[in-house]
Amino acid sequence: MFDLQNKIALVTGARRGMGKSHALILAQQGAKVAVTDISKEECEEVVKEIKQRGGDALAFRLDVSHVQEIDQVFGEVVQQWGRLDILVNNAGIYFPKPALELTEEEWQKMLAINLKGQFFCAQRAAQEMKKHGWGRIINIASVASGQVGVGIAGGAHYTASKGGIIGMTETLAIEWAPFGIHVNAIGPGAIDTPMVQAAQIPQAAMEAMLRQIPLGRVGKAEEVSAAVVFLASEEASYVTGATIYVDGGWLAA
Repeated sequence: MFDLQNKIALVTGARRGMGKSHALILAQQGAKVAVTDISKEECEEVVKEIKQRGGDALAFRLDVSHVQEIDQVFGEVVQQWGRLDILVNNAGIYFPKPALELTEEEWQKMLAINLKGQFFCAQRAAQEMKKHGWGRIINIASVASGQVGVGIAGGAHYTASKGGIIGMTETLAIEWAPFGIHVNAIGPGAIDTPMVQAAQIPQAAMEAMLRQIPLGRVGKAEEVSAAVVFLASEEASYVTGATIYVDGGWLAA
């Protein structure tokens, strides 16, 4: 099960954190992986680790807020490996700012990377996947994405972007199902990543959050990657337009 031999995958935001974990585990399951992020040097380190484990990977610099870069990098991947089968739309940023103080520039920056970037990566991937009648697009959203009772004070711009991802995922799943392309989202809860660490959440707030999680701990990046592998595989052949929450029971509490 979950065999990805001979599949070609591209992961955005893959130099560290969840993206790196996704790249490593997709390669472990047999996929060739294009590791992309804003630092090619850091992507090269991930590629090195994949190759040390017996996998195959390439590194690319990619800023997903620039559509021309998306087109160029995806084109290079297809030129190198012949096609693209799996996209993991992982690239994202978070910086807290009270809603009354948010500037237009800060709003645009958040949505340009978190939402616009995901759409145009998905669009470019689908153009390739349609040629072969098979594809898996996995968008990374969040538990803080609307309609589930989880908001983040200081994160109006972030939660707006993540809610948009889920709405977009459902629509793309409908449009692209006839082409054999499955589009799903994953909503991670509290996951131990460099981005979360950089947010410097106060200890009291972290403790309050943990009290809401039935499993009583933050998750590991690898626990999200397991869902990525499932959605990328043939075992998810009847799953599209879905959002899978990996949150330690947070939404159930």
